[in-house]
This record gives sequence, C-alpha cells and structure tokens, in this order.
Amino acid sequence: MKTLVSRFWQTALVLIIASGLILLALSGYLQPLLHGVMSPLVGIQQWVSSRYIAAYQFLTAPRDMATLQQRNFELERQVAELQAQVIELQQQLREAQVIYALLDFARAHPQNQYVAANVIGRDPSPFLHYVIIDRGSDDGIRHGMPVVTNQGLVGRVDAVTAGAARVQLITDASAIVNVRLQNSKVEGQTHGSITGEISLEMIPQDTVIQLGDLVLTSGLGGTYPPDILVGQVSDIRKQPNQLFQTAVVQPVVDFSTLQAVLVITNFRPIQLAPLIPTPIP
Repeated sequence: MKTLVSRFWQTALVLIIASGLILLALSGYLQPLLHGVMSPLVGIQQWVSSRYIAAYQFLTAPRDMATLQQRNFELERQVAELQAQVIELQQQLREAQVIYALLDFARAHPQNQYVAANVIGRDPSPFLHYVIIDRGSDDGIRHGMPVVTNQGLVGRVDAVTAGAARVQLITDASAIVNVRLQNSKVEGQTHGSITGEISLEMIPQDTVIQLGDLVLTSGLGGTYPPDILVGQVSDIRKQPNQLFQTAVVQPVVDFSTLQAVLVITNFRPIQLAPLIPTPIP
C-alpha cells in the first residue's frame, strides 16, 4: 500500500514538473535555455553535413568530369559535321545558281547551240591567261569556238583533246577581239595584256567615249559572233597627237571565280589566210 502511494506521488510530481516546463516554454521563458542547448547541436550537424557533401563531391567529381569531357567531344564532332554539311550545301547552291544562269542565257539566245563545260584548271604561268574545261573533241568542241557565260564573252577554244580543251581568255596578251561601242556604233579592237588589263584601241579621235559605255563584239573578222557583251569602258586615254584614242575596258566576266562556261558549237570561225595569187602559166 505504501508503495502504491509513493508511485502515485512520483507520477504526480513528474506531471506537475512537465506541465510547468510546458507552460514556461509556451511563455518564452525557456527560449534562452533552449538556444544555448541547441546551438552546439546545430553546429555539429552543419559540420557533419559539410564534410559529407565535400566527401561526396570528391568521390563523384572524376566520374562526372569524364562524362562531361566525353559529351563535349561528341558535341564538337556533331558541330564539325554540321559545318561540313553547311559548306557542302553552300557549294551545291552556288553551282546550281551558275547552271541555272547558263540555262537562262541559252534559252534567251536560241540561235546558238551550246555545250556546257566546267572549268577544271588554269594555266600556272602568270603571263598567260588560259583555263582548261572538261569538254573536248568527243563532245563536239573544235578549235576557235567562242566561249561565253551568262555575263558575257570569255574567250575562244585554243587547243582541243578528246576529253578536254584549253580556252584563251580575252585578257590574254595575244587575245584580240573586234568590237564596237554600243552607243556610238564605232568599231575598234580590244587587246589583252600580261597584267590582264583589256585596252580598247583603234578608236578615232573624234569619237566621243564615255565612262560606262558598253563594248560588244562586232562580228568582224569572223572570230566571234556579233553582239556578245565584252565589258564597260572604265578609263579613257586620249592624246591629241595620236591618230587614235584608247580606253580601258572592265570585263563583265569575273575570270578569278569562273566555274562553268558555254561553248558555242554552231559557230565556225573564219580563217582569213593571206590570198596568194595563182601564177599564170
């Protein structure tokens, strides 16, 4: 009996103490005490957490770095492949544009027959202005045939093999083209040069030449068909004490980027050989 009474009072005392602590906690009187007790525990928890995170990063970083390097390598390879595809597509687009332009030119001049050819080489000498095309005698190409683009006159076939031909450009030092000025109808000749400059010669002094005048083939001499655009007058060189005046012609064809040409196959150049009188017996 005494034992039961003792336990009762112990339990009552515990409840009274617990109730008091709860009341003190709700009233805020235990806040300083709790703070002082919990602060060391929070510090210990933060220290353990930071060490755990550092150890985890140390153990997993090498694997992540290797994965990132592999991924970076794959992305660089994909970028290189895409750049190569873009360059190839741009090249195909330029080639298609050239072909379409040549086709439009051929349709606009149905009086001529053409063979399209690609430029596959250039003369290595800086003093000669020739290009090599991938069409030859097997394709109906003959010596002396005119060569054009959709822009204008390129030159004429100078030498032919079965599968290729050499074209002398109008900028070559030995190239002579009989031409006329579109505005004044005056006829003259263009001469190439070692430097590639084209000069307009044999123009009378009384002819009025203006910058920008168009120069066309005249058809005289039988080497080129008439009315093919050669270029524009870019400079005038007139000297009063000379019988003729000269000018510089800027060609309309950009020979440095020449990729494809048209050979006029139904034009037969006339060979003007000197007439030798037949001896009378």
